[in-house]
Amino acid sequence: MRIPPRITRLASVSALAAALLVGGSVTGVANAAPAAAPAAVGPAAYSVAAIGDICYSKLPSQAHDTLDLIAKNGPFPYPQDGTVFQNREGILPKQGTGYYHEYTVKTPGSSNRGARRIVTGERSQEDYYTADHYRSFDLVDHSC
Repeated sequence: MRIPPRITRLASVSALAAALLVGGSVTGVANAAPAAAPAAVGPAAYSVAAIGDICYSKLPSQAHDTLDLIAKNGPFPYPQDGTVFQNREGILPKQGTGYYHEYTVKTPGSSNRGARRIVTGERSQEDYYTADHYRSFDLVDHSC
């Protein structure tokens, strides 16, 4: 399994994060096609209704474990970890195939992989958490 390198540029902050931090507004509709949009739309284009945010400190401890494994490039406990996430639901910003990868967040007491995942984008600290198997996502804010 090949895991894409993360861009380590910490200076770039997505428009959503900047808007949330300074109280600006973010607009967009999850399933609407923007007029004259480029083929790959960046993080600023997603809808706040479709993607929330969550502080790193509020994630379950198992999500911290998964993010630590991602930072170390594994080893991962499940063969599906690190595979391409297709974004079939269309909730995450539209990107080219191979941009997103998914990783299991262990669920205590579950006999299978459970519903919790971390989906990573190629940008540094572009991590999304879902506790409901891709029905909703929260962008992880690593600064809190």
